[in-house]
Amino acid sequence: MSADIVNLRQFRKQKTRSEKEKQAEQNRLSFGRTKSEKTLTSALNEKAQKHLDQSKLEDRGDEET
Repeated sequence: MSADIVNLRQFRKQKTRSEKEKQAEQNRLSFGRTKSEKTLTSALNEKAQKHLDQSKLEDRGDEET
């Protein structure tokens, strides 16, 4: 019964590399878009927000029963 020997320094470096790669992937998705893609996304978000605002029920504050 033998256990795998792990060099902790190398393990920490590998973990740091993988975390940096995950962050880089997120940045590529967030910032690596064209202007037309950004405007399309903002237009869709505005449309969804307007639809949500129109669908809200009015809050009646004068009812006290």
